[in-house]
Amino acid sequence: MIKVKKRKILLLPGDGIGPEVIQEVKKVIQWFNSNKSLDFEIDQDLAGGCSFDKHGAPITDEVFYKALECEVVMLGAVGGPKWDNLDFSKKPERALLKLRKELKLFANLRPAICFEQLVDASTLKPEIVSGLDIMIVRELTGGIYFGEPRGIKPIENGERKGVNTHTYTTSEIVRVAKVAFDLAKKRSNKVTSCEKSNVMEAGQLWREEVQELHDKEYKEVELSHMLADNCAMQLLKNPKQFDVIVTDNLFGDMLSDQASMLTGSLGLLPSASLGAKNKDGEMRAMYEPIHGSAPDIAGQGVANPIASILSFAMALRYSLDLDNEADTLEKAVQDVLNDGLRTKDIISEGMKEVSTSVMGDAIISKLQ
Repeated sequence: MIKVKKRKILLLPGDGIGPEVIQEVKKVIQWFNSNKSLDFEIDQDLAGGCSFDKHGAPITDEVFYKALECEVVMLGAVGGPKWDNLDFSKKPERALLKLRKELKLFANLRPAICFEQLVDASTLKPEIVSGLDIMIVRELTGGIYFGEPRGIKPIENGERKGVNTHTYTTSEIVRVAKVAFDLAKKRSNKVTSCEKSNVMEAGQLWREEVQELHDKEYKEVELSHMLADNCAMQLLKNPKQFDVIVTDNLFGDMLSDQASMLTGSLGLLPSASLGAKNKDGEMRAMYEPIHGSAPDIAGQGVANPIASILSFAMALRYSLDLDNEADTLEKAVQDVLNDGLRTKDIISEGMKEVSTSVMGDAIISKLQ
């Protein structure tokens, strides 16, 4: 088999259960190196609270520049109560926000898929979630999380005022909407755009720009508009009406978390944060499970590594142009679930509970 050029993958395990789940991803990458002649070059470093503990900053310039040089950044999870009292600029989550902003990762892809084997793990009725397959595309570098002015300042009468600014431009809206439309063309050809155009001018602009883009370039894709609060309700009432949902940073944060719980566990779902392609068709990207650092179970070997492993499958598909390998890895996860192996978060009667590392090993055995 012909060797391809070395491609760099930076592992940033982070805090809590991050190192445990990223260790299983590392094993999977090494398996592909050994068995598929892919020769990925793996580097590993600190980001989040662990970086603050060692370096006094949530991410160092050295690690940031490493990220710039890598085709793929695999992040575990950052944060935890240990660092809650730090100054805002030093909090572990600032590492994540800096990577997203400085790498210009403007489109966050978060699938919400209900595995057939885990329908009963959802809190909704099986007939509501069985066969669920939604892709939420969240704008990631604009909106209220990054808008200026922002801050906390004293005002009269001894009170304080907190300010965050929700702002979007045409180009910010159009580029993320294009991602959503292009994804829909490979799926069920349907996009739902969500905002609050009834009370927010930025939401009105969002709706108008998405509609104009659709009318100019994507007439063959079915487009509907929905207020974000209604979308939250519809996700519980009839989630299978959706194919691709595109929305802004704030609403995307909330709606994607809600959609993830339709599937039964945060430990199952991956995400991809993508940048724009350069003239050579290359792009920067970061992949991570949607779950947090879960410090209450860290170090116990019970964390579910499936979301992190499926995040690497997304990396194979979107960054490394290895669709067949991505399909193989996703099928291995399905095969392990078919065998009845479960981590603690998704255990049910008649299934076998296994540790983080055993789950990772089982997935690798299916790759064989």
